[in-house]
Amino acid sequence: MKIRIALLFALVVSLPIFTQAQTATAKARIAFEKLQHNYGTFKEELGVQTVSFNFKNDGSVPLIINNVQASCGCTTPEYTRQPIAPGAKGLIKVSYDPRNRPGVFNKTIRVSSNAENPDVVLTILGDVTPRARTIEEDFPNVIGPLRAKTNHIAFVQIKENQLRKDSTEIINTTDQPVQLSFKTPPPHLSAVIRPATLAPKQKGYMVVTFDASKIKAYGFVMHRIYLNIDGKDDYRNSIAVSTTLEEDFSKLSAAELANAPLVKYDVESFDFGDIKPGSKVEHTFNLKNTGKRDLIIRDVKSSCGCTAVSPSKNLVASNESVPLKVVFDSAGKSGRQNKTITIITNDPKNPTTVLRISTNILTQ
Repeated sequence: MKIRIALLFALVVSLPIFTQAQTATAKARIAFEKLQHNYGTFKEELGVQTVSFNFKNDGSVPLIINNVQASCGCTTPEYTRQPIAPGAKGLIKVSYDPRNRPGVFNKTIRVSSNAENPDVVLTILGDVTPRARTIEEDFPNVIGPLRAKTNHIAFVQIKENQLRKDSTEIINTTDQPVQLSFKTPPPHLSAVIRPATLAPKQKGYMVVTFDASKIKAYGFVMHRIYLNIDGKDDYRNSIAVSTTLEEDFSKLSAAELANAPLVKYDVESFDFGDIKPGSKVEHTFNLKNTGKRDLIIRDVKSSCGCTAVSPSKNLVASNESVPLKVVFDSAGKSGRQNKTITIITNDPKNPTTVLRISTNILTQ
């Protein structure tokens, strides 16, 4: 009898502990009907495609979806945000936008929750058949009666004495033939149109040649070349041509590189702090040639006309320092200002340096 009483007492005492342990281990569990959806092959013009990933809380406590993160902006998820009770169902709705995204895709959606399986990855995949593009999409730039794939030919970088050629495709969108030619371009540029007469709806090419040996400049340059259309010129009918002209150091020997000029600056940025509107402020950067041969300042360019830069000299001897005075004019400007000064030299290791000035123009 005493043994039975002792066992009963032990059972009563241990019951709360057992119940507490059981509660502590209780968790939600997210169970999806499927983890992947294949849209198959569909046309781009059909637009946004949507699928719902249904799930159930197979756990014993409420399920809370903390976050649903898609692998790209083309995929937009929606999800059940309220706690899902044990045994209840929820969904993750995923939409894929195929616009301007033809071809095969494979995207993931990461679902984070308080479940015992806290991170679940869903996958959508498919193949988008591209829609027929319009002339306006393929030739977005209007040049008189023409449309062009681009109205800006950018050669990016050209070494001195280098000859480069590039082109852009054009189309005559009118119902009449168009005769084309160029006004006299700068000496370092030449341009032709093939064919010179475009029939209605006919495509052709503008071909531009950049001869760097005919221009004495360094750094970024931009020009415009103007078209004659049916014998008439109009300044609005033009294309831009740009590049960054660089000195060619590739033929320097090891000895020449070892004895080359080397440019150093005391600082490469300066903040004027708060200044009054309409005022002018100055700062002098210090440039030093720490190399063994003369340093040549090829060019100095500021990012706007409000910044004047005047080096005291353009030829800097070995171990010589020269001041580089920068004047900023705040007239007509307000608020935070950030400007740059580009220095181009014959230092083969650092031919281009960008100095920065900044200031805050106070309101009156």
